[in-house]
Amino acid sequence: FISFRLCFILFILFLFVLSEHIRVIGGSVTVVQEGTAILSCHVIDTNDDLTQITWQRRTREKPHNDNFLTILPRDGPQFVNGGDARFKYIGNFNNKNGTLQLSNVTLKDEGSYTCIFTLFPSGNQKTEIPLNLLVPPFTNVKDNLPTLGTEEVLFATCTAAGSKPPAEVRWLTGVLRDKMRTTTNSTHYDNGTTTTVSSLFGLPTREINGHQVQCVISSDSLTKETLPFNIQIYFSPTEVNIRVITEDSFECVTEANPNANFTWSRSGQALLQSAVKVEGAKLQLLSLTSDLNGLYQCEASNTYGSKHGQLFVHYHLASGEISLDLLIIYKSILSVWTANCYHHKISMLTCKLRIINFCGVRCFPSHGVGHSDPPSPRSAGDNHRQEQEKLQHVARSVTVNLKRCYTQN
Repeated sequence: FISFRLCFILFILFLFVLSEHIRVIGGSVTVVQEGTAILSCHVIDTNDDLTQITWQRRTREKPHNDNFLTILPRDGPQFVNGGDARFKYIGNFNNKNGTLQLSNVTLKDEGSYTCIFTLFPSGNQKTEIPLNLLVPPFTNVKDNLPTLGTEEVLFATCTAAGSKPPAEVRWLTGVLRDKMRTTTNSTHYDNGTTTTVSSLFGLPTREINGHQVQCVISSDSLTKETLPFNIQIYFSPTEVNIRVITEDSFECVTEANPNANFTWSRSGQALLQSAVKVEGAKLQLLSLTSDLNGLYQCEASNTYGSKHGQLFVHYHLASGEISLDLLIIYKSILSVWTANCYHHKISMLTCKLRIINFCGVRCFPSHGVGHSDPPSPRSAGDNHRQEQEKLQHVARSVTVNLKRCYTQN
């Protein structure tokens, strides 16, 4: 009995000594989501017979450690409790190599994989292989559509969504550094991913409009990504001006964001398709006839509002000349003069001529209406008729000055 007991103890010690020299080589694995992981596992320093290789896993999807694959010398790999075609045995049983390949790796596969070699006579030898996943973020910059104003607003947000590990998100604002500020917030999810959002704030002024900034996203799961962003301050059309291109062509000009759409119309009647040509902001008079006489309006509009400018066309049949009264030039003066004329009870015709004369003299003083000698006594009717003729003559003369003034300035 004592001899048998001693032999048994010696046998156990022998196995222990053998197992001390046996090594199972593995190591942790890191892979990008949807990539391919190589779970390397093999035994060295043993001449024991290999009878079976067993793989176990404990993952996000399967939190309890369980056998999922066995490899036998004759039957090869056999799945336990359902197969998974993404796993492929790429080792060599005779070389005591149990390496697996896992393709199209997802977050649910992350966890710990255990490779177990059943040897005779030394028994089971195993190693644990951690599988870590890197998840690249979904990135984007979103315009908050700020409108022109005097208070601080949110310009844009830069987002790195669903990354693992968390991504770093920052703004490069360059020359606008002192006019901007940023905030960064992160949200963590149960699956181990994180969404990081960086917000860009500032005053919505015209000076900032159109400047380019950059959102830079850094993460272990991707190379550094730079997203350019043009700051857009949105506003309705500003003052509308009508620019003289040639004597019969005009263009409606304004500043707006987004760009304005232009619509030409004629007061009181439709545009004569045979006499005018409209292309966006441009209006061309194709035939200079009295049929063109009237008030034309250019409306500039976008989603934030609209404004308009006006052009009065009058063709003189006798002289064959056309007078263009660019109302937009002195629109700002009109309200002041009108109020003054009303206060002093001056007729509107005389008032308008004073306005035109004022504008004309400012551009061409030598063409202004100067003082004349007092008229000789006439009847009331003669005086009124002469005054009207003189006023209309002056109006035509100064209107031409206005056109020259507008064209040159």
